[in-house]
Amino acid sequence: MKIINKKDRAIDAIEAAHVIAFSPFLFQAVVTLRNLGIFNSIFDSRKSGGLTLDEIAEKINIPVYGVEVLLDIAETSGLVEKDLLGKYQLTKTGYFLTYNESIEANINFTQDVCYRGLYHLEDSIRNGKPEGLKVFGDWHTVYEGLSQLDEKVKESWFRFDHYYSDHAFDEALEILLKRKPRMIFDVGGNTGKFALSCCKKDPDVKVTIFDLPGQLRVAMENAEKEGFGDRISGYEIDWLSENPVMPAGADIIWMSQFLDCFSKEEILKILTISAASMDDSAELYIMETFTDRQDFKHGKFALQATSLYFTAIANGNSKMYKAEDFEELIAAAGLTVTKEIRKVGESHTILICKKS
Repeated sequence: MKIINKKDRAIDAIEAAHVIAFSPFLFQAVVTLRNLGIFNSIFDSRKSGGLTLDEIAEKINIPVYGVEVLLDIAETSGLVEKDLLGKYQLTKTGYFLTYNESIEANINFTQDVCYRGLYHLEDSIRNGKPEGLKVFGDWHTVYEGLSQLDEKVKESWFRFDHYYSDHAFDEALEILLKRKPRMIFDVGGNTGKFALSCCKKDPDVKVTIFDLPGQLRVAMENAEKEGFGDRISGYEIDWLSENPVMPAGADIIWMSQFLDCFSKEEILKILTISAASMDDSAELYIMETFTDRQDFKHGKFALQATSLYFTAIANGNSKMYKAEDFEELIAAAGLTVTKEIRKVGESHTILICKKS
């Protein structure tokens, strides 16, 4: 969608406003076109010039009416094109909506995790609480109930989370393990995927995962299955409790896409507690997708949209932050950024910190 500014014509601004007003309709049409296999059917027939409306309906065994209303809005929105013979082909946008891995992860996350909960965004803004979370269960934050979510919702949540982190993990591991750490604290380790990667990459390193009981249980089960139960341990911690404690002993404290799950006040609390556990040689590695470190507008837009997920569903008070926000909090916690590494993976930045 084109971004309209003050210099654009009024007719263009009105058109953009109409698209926004009806954007939920278009999104649901895209999900349906994809799920019914209409996009796939059209793409598979590209070498023969595409398919007609009747051919598509017959191929996927759906009434012509349903296929037609979907293709009408898809054509108007530039997702498909129809030639003079009435045959449909995918446009480049239609192709990426169907076959791009990151867009697929985004669509599934929006549909399965966010769509119903975002209806309650206004209440969440007014009340400072994730009012949309109630569509899934009675928890204060989504992280408390993450292990209990419906399998499809959970799958889309983890795929979204892992897609962006996984593309940065290999590069991040190289950076992290260069220092030859013997003990890594993986804070917010989720399923233990990063801890397992560390142990597979370095035969001597040990990892302690810090997380809530539900996630920690899954992580430790995965560690045992992979044969790393002797090198991966767990430490239950609730950062929102009154006096959480982090033990000493880490060469590196690793926080990947973790701190954005908290408010600024909570981040300062976590950083201060972490700093207190560090000796002068220990380092804190923070990996985040900062909004002011993105090369493309769509990257920044996606992060700002994700902030609304945090507002309405995850916890009601966090967001995707700017790097400058973190720099202020790091300094306030008694830490100093000794190195910043940009463009890790697709869009991540690593801040390496030591005690001031």
